[in-house]
Amino acid sequence: MELKKFLSIHILCVLIFVGFLYYFTIFVFLDDLLSLQSSAGKFHSFFFTSMASLCVFSFFVCVLKDPGGVPFSYLPDVEDHEASDQESKRSGLLKKKCDKCSEYKPPRAHHCRICRRCILRMDHHCAWINNCVGHRNYKAFVALIFYATVAIIYSSVILVSDTIHKDWNLDGVMHLKLFYIAAGVVLIGLSLTLGTLLGWHIYLTMRNMTTIEYYEGKRAAWLASKSGMNYHHPYDVGAYKNINLVLGPNMLKWLCPTAVSHIKDGLSFPTSREYS
Repeated sequence: MELKKFLSIHILCVLIFVGFLYYFTIFVFLDDLLSLQSSAGKFHSFFFTSMASLCVFSFFVCVLKDPGGVPFSYLPDVEDHEASDQESKRSGLLKKKCDKCSEYKPPRAHHCRICRRCILRMDHHCAWINNCVGHRNYKAFVALIFYATVAIIYSSVILVSDTIHKDWNLDGVMHLKLFYIAAGVVLIGLSLTLGTLLGWHIYLTMRNMTTIEYYEGKRAAWLASKSGMNYHHPYDVGAYKNINLVLGPNMLKWLCPTAVSHIKDGLSFPTSREYS
């Protein structure tokens, strides 16, 4: 049952942290800075609540959405124009088999040792969602990182603003100072971490590349350079087309984690050769 995926210490930690973050941002930092009864306080409270809600929704989608497994009926096409005999075709099929689960593996699919199966267009296995990030939930993962980054940075700005405007000349505020310092270190550190992760996946999206393919591409580029050749990622069809292939053709739905009608079966993908 899919709900069993929530029985994870990582997911529990994420949900507890989000709960604490929301409470302290709204009812401690923001209320102290602007007062939740003011119009400005209500506006900032609404915005942060919206970002936090979208973040949690995207998180649930990432956890519950199947990243995409290889169908049992899948059989790769073997096109070998130089050799037409049966033995050569059989050899071509063997090369497309996963050496771990012995199933035929489509292009861009990789075996996950934790999920114990091949995942379509696998990016990585994420312990924080207790799931693989693959073909069917990658868009939700990008949306999760985006909303989490915005929420964390927003919370950091509110904390810093409250710290600047707070009266620290009162007696007995040492423990409060330590709390604000610790909260600042955590929030700013997370802002930098999530911001870097978001930038990384924006780069990958614009290249129509996964994390695994990036490192495979570095090795392929090194090998090509040794032979005096240039390596080009075969699924990179141009930045805008890449974004459309990953996030969808409708820009208004790019950050909607459930708008995935554009996603195909994940068994084949357009290549730069087809677009040239």
